[in-house]
Amino acid sequence: MDPHDIDRRQDSGSRTATAKLEQVVIRFAGDSGDGMQLTGDRFTHEAAAFGNDLATQPNFPAEIRAPQGTLPGVSSFQIQIADYDVLTAGDQPDVLVAMNPAALKANLEDLPRGGTVIVNTDEFTKRTLTKVGYSTDPLTDDTLADFVVHQVPMTSLTLAAAEPAGVGKKDGQRAKNMFALGLLSWMYGRPLGGTERFLREKFAGAPTIAEANLLAFRAGWNYGETTETFATTYEIAPATLPPGTYRQITGNTALAYGLITAGRLSGLPVFLGTYPITPASDILHELSKHKHFGVTTFQAEDEIAAVGAALGAALGGSLGVTSTSGPGLALKSETIGLAVMTELPLVIIDVQRGGPSTGLPTKTEQADLLQALHGRNGESPIAVLAPRSPADCFATAVEAARIALTYRTPVLLLSDGSIANGSEPWSIPDVAALEPIDPAFEPPADDDSAFQPYARDPETLARPLAVPGTKGRAHRIGGLEKADGSGDISYDPANHELMVRLRQAKIDGIAVPEVTVDDPDGRAELLLIGWGSSYGPIGEACRRARRRGVPVAQAHLRHLHPLPANLGEVLRRYRTVVAPEMNGGQLAMLLRAKYLVDVRPWTKIAGTAFSASELVGVIDAALDGSLEEMEQNKAFTARARASYRRSDR
Repeated sequence: MDPHDIDRRQDSGSRTATAKLEQVVIRFAGDSGDGMQLTGDRFTHEAAAFGNDLATQPNFPAEIRAPQGTLPGVSSFQIQIADYDVLTAGDQPDVLVAMNPAALKANLEDLPRGGTVIVNTDEFTKRTLTKVGYSTDPLTDDTLADFVVHQVPMTSLTLAAAEPAGVGKKDGQRAKNMFALGLLSWMYGRPLGGTERFLREKFAGAPTIAEANLLAFRAGWNYGETTETFATTYEIAPATLPPGTYRQITGNTALAYGLITAGRLSGLPVFLGTYPITPASDILHELSKHKHFGVTTFQAEDEIAAVGAALGAALGGSLGVTSTSGPGLALKSETIGLAVMTELPLVIIDVQRGGPSTGLPTKTEQADLLQALHGRNGESPIAVLAPRSPADCFATAVEAARIALTYRTPVLLLSDGSIANGSEPWSIPDVAALEPIDPAFEPPADDDSAFQPYARDPETLARPLAVPGTKGRAHRIGGLEKADGSGDISYDPANHELMVRLRQAKIDGIAVPEVTVDDPDGRAELLLIGWGSSYGPIGEACRRARRRGVPVAQAHLRHLHPLPANLGEVLRRYRTVVAPEMNGGQLAMLLRAKYLVDVRPWTKIAGTAFSASELVGVIDAALDGSLEEMEQNKAFTARARASYRRSDR
């Protein structure tokens, strides 16, 4: 919170001043059982209803049942709200709400000097401090000397507030997240009504629990209103957004809605064959609620069965979809190859996470790009797309289904953990205005002999699609190579080469929009190019650089295979091109190989998204010629740490 952005006014008759802010970043942090995700989600809903622009980033512990009060069990939720359009959930929190010592220790390093810390003092006992390695109490030593600290006994105040509801101590303590929400709602002028209605509905079957949470929520609000601790409240005006009806949406929910919409646009039932895997499982959870839209969800016994069921549904005339993360994509690879060979429409969603193997199941990464493009045996080309934000998942899902049905091909949609769990306002589109998708199934005919299942549409090179059982459209299908036109099994070398090249030409010919470049004054010599969730941090970094008078251009790729036709010309237009990626430099390698342009990678493989501030440093280094030195220093630091740890053992 920049002091220069604050216009303080003293309300008549009030002991608190009101500070006007353009934006604020708040992080709720606590134990995995403290309800931080629910708290953050409710604050997000109220910010969206108020009209702020926002972006959120939850952070989940990787362990399902980490010991209570330990660093591995810390769960957090960060939100940036603003009176202008925002691209990220913020680099650093301005306000940290820490429900216990573990939450404080895990997150304090991210808080800038002068930031605000609100701590639940009831949890700072000798036992909990020792558990996370504090030798002294950070609330009484100099640990927090650089911050504005508010010590609040949330647990005891919550128990006192919830007592009239008649709940036990355990259920009363669980409501302390609502106390924290009430306090922050008071600080930032959020209305009470929406959360109160939510609590009554959520706990409709347990009225005493509902009452306890309501009392705790109001107690948090009243504590802010009556205590001498807080001298300032904050006001963030609604953002000026394009006209429309908005709702807050996560990436996984937007993907589900996009698939449902694609089913309506194509007139096909949607079939999801899947196996639960973090962070993709919420797609299954959401789609399972919408049977009335012709959606069938099937939770298979494993990833292989899931994709097999989805491919079978595609053959049978449904919009076949399967969802997974990186490990599951590896297991699905053989069946995706079968979809390539049979030229059936199939949508595969990969919500990427840290790897390899089980890796970092709740953390984000972009390391599946090469697997998406090349992770199958033989020449197995498929279309690959990637949304840039949670709201963009809707349009990308519709686009994936449109390409799959139009070109008779599997389409792989690469989301990631940051997009899947993050949220932002979404302008709800007018479905009636969306272009229909024609699946163009073959109609019945009188004579089977005339049907050529591997004939080609002259424009798309797509083969005909005939639902099994359609009169006069009987044909052979399977994993063995087929003869051009007839679909008979063929081992002829010349035919195999022809079919391989036809399948590749079909993908190469997919109509994708040209890449656009954000280069406001046209004088930039540096281009940052990205894909997926790097869009927000790159965009915010470019904004900050331009405010300092540094010219920099940005381009972002939704279509990764095929690439936009004008991409080579765009890359050659700039003296320096840098590709920030949350992997080891996969896109940079592909672009260098295809276009023979010196695309410089900037990589991060930490399980966390880029911050805009670190990419501002990348921009400066790229322009002054020190980017290579920065990359070498990063590699040297990693080697030095590994060497130190070996010697320490």
